[in-house]
Amino acid sequence: MADTITKNMTFFEVMRMHPEVVSVLQKYNLGCIGCMGAQNESLEQGANAHGIDADALVKDLNAAIAA
Repeated sequence: MADTITKNMTFFEVMRMHPEVVSVLQKYNLGCIGCMGAQNESLEQGANAHGIDADALVKDLNAAIAA
């Protein structure tokens, strides 16, 4: 599936393609909308920096876009 979110994608890229994921990011307490790093930081990098399981985050993001 071409729209599958991967942990190598940047936060900005994911939010631009799928604005509905913002609620998932908020669930994880990620304030990516106003973060300057969102343009360059991958989901995996951001998750690791915040002590979040990147695989669980990506799974939840993909579930949000599949709904």
